[in-house]
Amino acid sequence: MTYKETDSNLVYSPLWWHKCGLQQTASGYGSKLTTPYKVEHNGRLYRVYSVCWSNSGALYILPGGERLYLSDSNTFRPEE
Repeated sequence: MTYKETDSNLVYSPLWWHKCGLQQTASGYGSKLTTPYKVEHNGRLYRVYSVCWSNSGALYILPGGERLYLSDSNTFRPEE
């Protein structure tokens, strides 16, 4: 597993179905679930995806097509 090392802020950028309260799969589980957030990495915003099976999940982005996992210690949601 490769983790994103630098600090990042989450940007709320929902898709139309997020705004309608819909979810991507009927069960809520999957390996590439689209979240309503983006995060900056190397000067570019990337969509944040989630892998969720059972009751455990992890967040990641796909720079260059490879998973780069986000850790709680360096990803911040700006105060609203």
